[in-house]
Amino acid sequence: MNRRASVIRHVHFEDLGLLEPLLEARGFDIEYYEAWETDVDAAADADLVVLLGGPISVNDAQDYPFLDKEIVLAEHRIAHGAPLLGLCLGAQIIARAAGGTVQPGREKEIGWAPLELTEEGLASPLAHLRDVSVLHWHGEVCDLPGNIPSLASTAACRNQAFQIGDRCLALQFHVEAGTRGIEPWLVGHTLEIEQTGGVNVPQLRSETATFGPNLEKAGTRFFTAWLDTVGLYTTSPRTSGI
Repeated sequence: MNRRASVIRHVHFEDLGLLEPLLEARGFDIEYYEAWETDVDAAADADLVVLLGGPISVNDAQDYPFLDKEIVLAEHRIAHGAPLLGLCLGAQIIARAAGGTVQPGREKEIGWAPLELTEEGLASPLAHLRDVSVLHWHGEVCDLPGNIPSLASTAACRNQAFQIGDRCLALQFHVEAGTRGIEPWLVGHTLEIEQTGGVNVPQLRSETATFGPNLEKAGTRFFTAWLDTVGLYTTSPRTSGI
């Protein structure tokens, strides 16, 4: 029986990206759930849960009540030590599930820039992203409980990555992004781009062409290492002497 990956999606064009073919190669059946239609019970028992990004805030549950269900799902996975990955909005959902808060940052981060890895980050699969420009696309930041260290930062965001236990990882940035998927982002986020100073469509397209190929290579190595770290191997290790 194949392993299952439950993927919670908020907008159609923000998908698994680089991670999808890696999961398929490891024998995963990938189930996309639209966030507002998510069957939390069905998703909670998957071998891997991924919470994807989106243009809303985790604090918008009054308008988007499905966010509360996602927080409950993240709490369940954390409590059971089950593999969980959060990207951008997904990272903010994990922060809230862990008792942290999310609020507007001092500025929006939209565009490509490298991370500053902490000692903990350098000792993790994130080491594959050292000196690699990644795609940033967020206006809020996470404040974490004191027992959860930051793995990476930028000047505008102290908690670009953090880990809870051994099998839950949250990334504020978009390591899944590659060169081929940027056009839907430029269309879907056109109003936000227009309203953000110092950012424009030609610039983002050019940066993606420049930095995307390197991220695809480094991001593939990162995801491969992380999946191995949480025990989701290409071939399941033997559990008996047979």
